[in-house]
Amino acid sequence: MSNSTRCAACKSLRRRCSEDCALAPYFPANNPQRFACVHRQLPIHARATTVDSMTFEASSRIQDPVYGCTQIIFKLQRQIVHAQYEIAKVQAELALHSAQHQMQQQNHTTNYQDQNQYYQAAFEQEEFHFDQ
Repeated sequence: MSNSTRCAACKSLRRRCSEDCALAPYFPANNPQRFACVHRQLPIHARATTVDSMTFEASSRIQDPVYGCTQIIFKLQRQIVHAQYEIAKVQAELALHSAQHQMQQQNHTTNYQDQNQYYQAAFEQEEFHFDQ
């Protein structure tokens, strides 16, 4: 492309626009607002991550032309749901074991108190026998 017909991206970035400019098909000279909008919405610190994301999506689309990266997203979502189910299951088992442990503790304490009362009553009865 000549300098007079630079694409909107090259014009905005004030650089030369070559014949094989990769941005020209997406940011034509007659629509400068398109590039300006994208350029403003993408802060400098997020650009590397954005490019990584676009590269990942493109390579995923090459590997799976139908679903692309969405298949990976669905798999990860299923793993999250499965992990949440497993966490809920373990929490329920912990609650059950905790309740059983508390019941055992209460039974042990109750048995100890019952035995203590029995021995105290028996001791008191023995004292009566000595007094009589």
